[in-house]
Amino acid sequence: MKKALLLLALTVLITGCATQIPVGFVLIDNTLPMQVGDNSVKSTKVGTAMSQSYLGMIAIGDSSIQTAAQNGGITKISHVDWKVKNILGFIGEYTTTVYGE
Repeated sequence: MKKALLLLALTVLITGCATQIPVGFVLIDNTLPMQVGDNSVKSTKVGTAMSQSYLGMIAIGDSSIQTAAQNGGITKISHVDWKVKNILGFIGEYTTTVYGE
């Protein structure tokens, strides 16, 4: 039984997955750009929206671009960033930041 669990643990650690974001096993704390917006729009306003996850089982909140734009009073989007923070898969925060006018 112990050998099977050890083999399973090694398999999980060795195998990788292709993801859009850099992934860390212990901690993820990344801010990534998204291909959204119009570069001709000035970034005079900022709006954010956030969602959370707990234990990899519960996810709540609204981190949509629309909500972030509404929170910042933005009608024309310049660009969008997405921030991911996750600790051991137990606690996660996902923040969308919209820049525009």
